[in-house]
Amino acid sequence: MTRRRVVILGAAGRDFHDFNRLFRGDPFSEVVAFTAAQIPNIAGRRYPRELSGPLYPDGIPILPESELDQLIEREGVDDVVFAYSDVTHEQVMHLASRALARGAGFRLLAPRETMLRSSRPVVSVCAVRTGCGKSPASLAIAAVFAAAGLRVAVVRHPMPYGDLARQVVQRFARLEDLDAADCTVEEREEYEPHLRAGHVVFAGVDYERILRQAEAEADVVVWDGGNNDLPFFQPDLEIVLADPHRRGHERSYFPGEVNLLRADVVVLSKVDTARVEDVAALRASVAAANPRAIMVEADMPVSVDRPELIEGARVLVVEDGPTLTHGGMAYGAGVLTAQRLGAAELVDPRPLAAGSLQRVFAEHPHIGRLLPAMGYGEEQLSELAETINRADCDAVLVATPVDLRRLFRIRQPVVRASYSFQLRGEPTLEMLLAPIIRQARG
Repeated sequence: MTRRRVVILGAAGRDFHDFNRLFRGDPFSEVVAFTAAQIPNIAGRRYPRELSGPLYPDGIPILPESELDQLIEREGVDDVVFAYSDVTHEQVMHLASRALARGAGFRLLAPRETMLRSSRPVVSVCAVRTGCGKSPASLAIAAVFAAAGLRVAVVRHPMPYGDLARQVVQRFARLEDLDAADCTVEEREEYEPHLRAGHVVFAGVDYERILRQAEAEADVVVWDGGNNDLPFFQPDLEIVLADPHRRGHERSYFPGEVNLLRADVVVLSKVDTARVEDVAALRASVAAANPRAIMVEADMPVSVDRPELIEGARVLVVEDGPTLTHGGMAYGAGVLTAQRLGAAELVDPRPLAAGSLQRVFAEHPHIGRLLPAMGYGEEQLSELAETINRADCDAVLVATPVDLRRLFRIRQPVVRASYSFQLRGEPTLEMLLAPIIRQARG
């Protein structure tokens, strides 16, 4: 029987997981290529033969998504599979139209086919958009389990930006583990807070193997989602965050709307910094979309280690990269904090941008007077350091979960802004998680 020829549209995350789950051993399908979007330095590589299995002795090429039309025609592609996240519904259908126009089919894979089942209780923390506050929410949830005496494994959505064959299963228990693995800024932002809190973090490429190792060490698994993607594990409790600063996005982005419709608990996050009318509009939208979900509100208060350096100062603000780029935010906790503390000026980093950061600003013109903490690899990390150190400012306000001073020298005084997650009123996190705690205790 002729194998159906498949292209998987990805961003170095779900695409690899979906391949491992459904295509790696399928004798009726042949994946001729992955394509890459959103993440730099992914296209031009190969999914290695060590991971692709005996049906793919040469591995699988990873090509730019911009080449999709030519790829379909050149390779006689039968099916195009969409396998990444945080895109508008319109963008998904534009990709579908390109595939159909070239004679190929277009597929969205079923969650029941791609989710793994665990022998431990699983709580998933996902969102309707990237940058809603999943990381501090996951940290707070893991802390509740730890306080209840449970062993917690935090499994992070993949960020395999390095040597894929070395990243099959990654386990991080200490900050030094991040150095040994040559983790990028984006990875460190997600892993460091958990490690500082004493939680073990798992990530990598092959999530079947990752889950089995996590199960062997833990009583409960916390799925810490990426972007607005669906969980890779079947959850016993699905917690989904929605951001009132981007109201309307909860119904217009894929697969964030799927998360919203599946959610057991919907958290309206950042309520402390959002307009009352935006919170009310989001609450109405969520209630209409998923009336069975428990809806709660959460603050994300920001603490600053040296606030006296901000008042009246010229400040360069550094914020989380993905939230500002494909997350579409024009500001974050750093900008709001600088304004609240009376900064005289936000220094514009755009004229100072080094190397690839110039392209970041050109491709995302909505970003204003703040610097996205891009660090996909050593070269871009060096460009980030150069851009910061070029700034004529009184202080650098670093509003990222990772302490950039651990990665490179910053010549200006540095102010760290960090944020936490606090539910308003009841039900509390302890109340929401009580059934999972009972289940974990057997």
